This record gives sequence, structure tokens and C-alpha cells, in this order.
Amino acid sequence: MSKAETTRRRIIAAALDRASLQGMQGLSLGELSAALGMSKSGVFAHFGSKEALQAALLDAMQDRFAAVVWRPARAQPPGRARLAAVFLNWLAWVDGHHLPGGCPLTAAAVELDDQPGPLHDKLVEGQRQWQNLLAELVSAADDRASPTGCDRDRAFLLFGMVLAYAQTSRLLRDPDARDRTLNSFARIMGFQATGGPPSGTAQR
Repeated sequence: MSKAETTRRRIIAAALDRASLQGMQGLSLGELSAALGMSKSGVFAHFGSKEALQAALLDAMQDRFAAVVWRPARAQPPGRARLAAVFLNWLAWVDGHHLPGGCPLTAAAVELDDQPGPLHDKLVEGQRQWQNLLAELVSAADDRASPTGCDRDRAFLLFGMVLAYAQTSRLLRDPDARDRTLNSFARIMGFQATGGPPSGTAQR
């Protein structure tokens, strides 16, 4: 790996940590360069514009999400075990075991939902791919024959459940948020997802 690529990755990793706390729009080149011990022009030179940095940051968010939530779960057999692993990994991602501010994609969705443009489109594409994969996981986890629409409905409920978990656990500091979420998962899917957060963190 070239020195320039190593530096670029270091910048993106630092930006990802800060964006998880401050959001993409709140990311300051001045603060980022100070945290890295670089000049603003040095950071800028690796991307050419703040928009290019934000695009690279959004790619990094989605890749980190996949590395934390989806890729480890593929070691589980298809079906209930894999869906349960994905769901538990997803809660750990929200909890901030892998980034200090929890899920930066949720913050990015709030920032970009009414902001048409390349960043909005990139996030929409990634989230649609995730929802499609989630529906496939739900379908594979169901022993009963169920229509595709039903699978998508339950995937929709799981997605909403994680968003509710993020608010009740992080904003409201509800100590029962995790148990309530796991109980809701069991009611929707008909089986338990038990276990603690995955050990270790994803590589940057």
C-alpha cells in the first residue's frame, strides 16, 4: 500500500469516528486535520473537496456496517442462526461497540433525506440493498412457507425495531431497551436471539 493510500485511509478512519459523534455535516476539516496532526491543505489534497471526502466517508460507513453486522454472521448456517447473528451484531453496532457515537448511517439518513444529490443517492442505494438482504434473511429463517410480501413486512418491522432501539437505548437511556427489543424480535420471528455483543471490533 502506498504512503498516500495509507494516509487516505487514516483520514477516513478518523473522519468516521468523528462523524459518528457529530454527523457528516458537522465534520470540520479544521478539527479533523488537528486530530490527525496534519494541515487542512494536507487533508484536502487527498480528496480535492469536502464533498469527495463525504462520499468516501459514506462508503466507509457502509463498509464498516457490513464488516460488523453482516460479514461475521455469514459464518453461521443459513436460516435462524444467521438472522439471529445479524440482529445481535446490529444491536452491538447501535450500542457503539465499534464506533464511539453508534450508527453513523442513521445520522446520515436524517441529514440527507431532504438533500437530493450524489450523497443522498449513494445512501439510498446502500440502504435499499440492506433492506433487500434483510428480507432474504427473514425468508430463509422461516420454516414455514410465507409470501415474499410477508417477509418484507417483517424485515420492515425489524428495521424499525432497531431504529427504536437506538433512540430508547442511546437517547432515553432505557435500561430495558435491549431486553424489550430481543423480546419483540422473538415475537415477530417466532424464535429467540440470545447472546451478548460480539467480541472485538471490525478493522478500519
